[in-house]
Amino acid sequence: MAAVRALARATRVLERASGELSLAHYRVLSAVASGEERASRVADRLAVGKPAISAAVDALAQRGLLVRTGVDGDHRVAALHLTPQGVALLSRVEAEMIRRIEDLSARTPDGAQLMESLVWLGAAIDDLQAQRAAERRRT
Repeated sequence: MAAVRALARATRVLERASGELSLAHYRVLSAVASGEERASRVADRLAVGKPAISAAVDALAQRGLLVRTGVDGDHRVAALHLTPQGVALLSRVEAEMIRRIEDLSARTPDGAQLMESLVWLGAAIDDLQAQRAAERRRT
C-alpha cells in the first residue's frame, strides 16, 4: 500500500512540475517526441481511448504545440509532429520534472537505485502494454 500511495504522491509532484501542461498533454507530447506519429499508436502506448487522444491532439494543435500532416497513400491517417514551440515546452517541462525527481531521489537511502527502478518500472509498463496490444490484435 505504501508504494501505491508514494506513486500517487509522486504523480502530484510531476503535475506541479509540468506547469503549462497537464500530465495528459505531457504524455501525448512525449509519445509523439518518442516517435509515435499516429494518434492510434499514441492511444495504444498510453493505454487510453482514441477519443481522449483526439481531444488532446486537438487542444495541443490549437496551442501550436503539434501539427498533423497527411500520410502519403492513406488519406484517413494523419502523422503527428511537434512544432518548435512544442519541442521547447516539452524540453522545459521535462527539465523541471527531472530536477524534482532527482531532488526526491537524493532524499532516499539509494537515489541511484530508485532511479534505476523507475526505469525498470517504465520498461515493465511498456511490456504489459505490448502484451495487451498483441492480445487485442488476436481477438
